[in-house]
Amino acid sequence: MKRLLIVSYYWPPTGGSGVQRWVKFSKYLPQHGWQPVVYTPENPERLAYDESLLADVPECAEVIRTHISEPYGIYRRLTGKKGAGAEVNPVRGGGKTAVQKLSLWLRGNLFVPDPRVSWVGPSVRFLKRWLSERPVDAMVTTGPPQSMHLIGLGLKKALGLKWIADFRDPWTEMFYYKHLELSRCADRRHHRLEQQVLDGADTVIAVTPYVRDDFAARTKTPVVLITNGFDEDDFAGVRPAVHEGKFTIVHTGLFAADGNPLNLWDVLAERCAGDPEFARKLQIRLAGKTDSAVVEAIRARGLGANLVDLGYLPHDEVTAEQTGADILILPLRQEPEYAKVLPGKIFEYLAAGRPVLGIGQEDGAAAEVLRDSGAGEMFGWDRRDGLMDFICGARGGASGIGKYSRRALTEKLVELL
Repeated sequence: MKRLLIVSYYWPPTGGSGVQRWVKFSKYLPQHGWQPVVYTPENPERLAYDESLLADVPECAEVIRTHISEPYGIYRRLTGKKGAGAEVNPVRGGGKTAVQKLSLWLRGNLFVPDPRVSWVGPSVRFLKRWLSERPVDAMVTTGPPQSMHLIGLGLKKALGLKWIADFRDPWTEMFYYKHLELSRCADRRHHRLEQQVLDGADTVIAVTPYVRDDFAARTKTPVVLITNGFDEDDFAGVRPAVHEGKFTIVHTGLFAADGNPLNLWDVLAERCAGDPEFARKLQIRLAGKTDSAVVEAIRARGLGANLVDLGYLPHDEVTAEQTGADILILPLRQEPEYAKVLPGKIFEYLAAGRPVLGIGQEDGAAAEVLRDSGAGEMFGWDRRDGLMDFICGARGGASGIGKYSRRALTEKLVELL
């Protein structure tokens, strides 16, 4: 069996579909003659931990862990945060204190490309020694954090390994990049490192057509599209959550304040005010990490009694919520760059077979997937016409989604390998 080194910050992953990406690839790689060899920190910072996903890790997988030193402990002491990820998107979040603003400036300008950069040098040195005794046939680095690609760059230069750089998100075109308060020097360094990775890899993988095209215009390295997806096994035998007498509008995963669909909450509040029966039935169910501003906005519109904030759930419970929903909502972040992004959850929404209500760019990547699959509709942030009609009349079902299955996507990866 051939051996594939996977350099990933998240292992075991959190519940987000995007960071599940490589545990799902690893699940199916052995069927194609590849053994996953995962290199990951033993003490990473993360929003959540989903132990249920360990069931997807194949028995043949080899996992190597080393210590990582990160500045987040210092940040929490300075800002008074009790744990990692107190908000989903603290980079863009409003109302920052002076200490938080200083911390953001330090994060953007001292830790390039990200606060995991101190792990790069020790990792390259460790893996050079380790690989001399346990060689592999190819290597994949997956980011963000983009520091993982710098490990790949270092090993490529030292050992000449075949290297695939997998970008789950863009780098300098990421929607929050402009909020990092970067100096000109730091900005140039980001762009220089990004270009070195693009040019140094044997192949670059992008997860959306827009990012693929951006990268392809900037490098001679082949850039291939392999999207995120869904795992059929996650939905096999799932018992949809049942809430008798309720009309459920469900969101799963990270819910950031800069994607807060205020227009949707307004429309729902107006309908509840004029329709007591709808008000009695409506239930807004949030399963995952939700910014406090989202919860506050719902309550401020008199919908507090309709809100069920479930917090973080194991992945099997998330799929039950998805398949049992009357409507699944897909709010996108209000950033121009986000038009190029395909949130990982969209593919699980497709597999759940429930109507998807998108709030965001009507001409972006996510809107295109909803149109092509027939799974739902994307409404602009300020668009009200037809919104309530969609909520009350939408029917589930999507077509042509087999290309997004984790099995099919793994086959594309194996072709590259």
